[in-house]
Amino acid sequence: MLDLKFFRENLDLVREGIAKKKFACDLDAILALDAERREVIHEAESLRAAQKAANTEMAAMPKGSDAFRSKVAEMKDLASRVKTQQARQTDIEHRWKAAFLAVPNLPHSSVPVGRTEEDNVVVATSGDPAALGEAQLPHWDLPWFADLVDLGRGAKVTGAGWPFLIGDMARLARALLQFFLDENAAAEFTEMMPPICVNADSATATGQLPDKEGQMYVVPEDGLYLIPTAEVPVTNYYRDETFALSDLPKRACAYTPCFRREAGSHGKDVRGLNRLHQFDKVEIVKWVHPDESFEALEALRTHVEALLGKLGLPFRTLLMCSGDIGFPHAKQYDLEVWAAGQKRWLEVSSCSNFTDFQARRANIRFRDAGGRVQFVHTLNGSALALPRIMAALLENGHTADGLVQLPECLHPYFRGPSLPRVEGGTTTRE
Repeated sequence: MLDLKFFRENLDLVREGIAKKKFACDLDAILALDAERREVIHEAESLRAAQKAANTEMAAMPKGSDAFRSKVAEMKDLASRVKTQQARQTDIEHRWKAAFLAVPNLPHSSVPVGRTEEDNVVVATSGDPAALGEAQLPHWDLPWFADLVDLGRGAKVTGAGWPFLIGDMARLARALLQFFLDENAAAEFTEMMPPICVNADSATATGQLPDKEGQMYVVPEDGLYLIPTAEVPVTNYYRDETFALSDLPKRACAYTPCFRREAGSHGKDVRGLNRLHQFDKVEIVKWVHPDESFEALEALRTHVEALLGKLGLPFRTLLMCSGDIGFPHAKQYDLEVWAAGQKRWLEVSSCSNFTDFQARRANIRFRDAGGRVQFVHTLNGSALALPRIMAALLENGHTADGLVQLPECLHPYFRGPSLPRVEGGTTTRE
């Protein structure tokens, strides 16, 4: 959430920032609730002060005196009014917090102003998509794809968008995950294995609630949510904690399955591996000093770009415009790889700086050199998500002999240079 003092004192800047994003909220209603909340708090404090003063006066009076009996009656009346006011305060605090949580983070000044993806800015490219030729197939048209990615039986067991990965595709997924984890460990990200369900407080802290309820799978009996990304449990690992200055920066990475309902997806966007309801991803998270967060974002982005470079995938990095960044984001890069069969760019990672927006909601702080407590800045990025990386590897590496040549960095993990694997001159398929 935003700093409340900043919100009150810079309302024009807040209005301007929100107008640049795709989210709408009624600031006038929030201000009215804030004014009512402050009035109710003032009245409650005044009543409690009067109650305390009356109690002090009564303690000095002779018991049974007329003045004492009068003060007892006054105390009963004050106690009743305090109780009523406390109920009012609880109600207004709840309504005000719900409204204030709906205010998005403001875009950083370096974010280009725009409304749609057409306004995003390409800031880096690598590789030549044209060099891959025009004859590549979409991955779902590879002759053996349906044998190794069983969408039909997945739909029977669960529903559309929940495939089984079989044999060499399962091995490729495992190889990619281990490669990503090893690369992140080499970059000093501490590996975690977090829960894949979180409570509402955790989802609220990272900004999934109240923004993305419709995209999340819910376990209503237990009040839990299946995670859309490891960002949620990993960021919340330090919720309600205070770092020493020497602790910063903190870095963590985690592999988890991720779950997204992806309501409204259609057409080519959902073919094959393009958009699944369950997918595997390695996430990286940073907790940093506020003065260092935008430099840390550039380092995060460079790290993910290096991963894509090692995979040999042509990619481009987009600086997302104000109307295309997420609810809690201050600045966001999206990284896309070229899929030669589909002849289109596929998003495979977002690298984001949330400034202190998540940290305020999660109450993650640090004590600075002067002993003052401040909120950290949080960042995260996908490093990397599997399905579209796999789609691009299949399409870009497909050769005339029916195999997919894998990048050299994966050979030790996959124990072979191609998919399906060739052993003794025979292609292995399950």
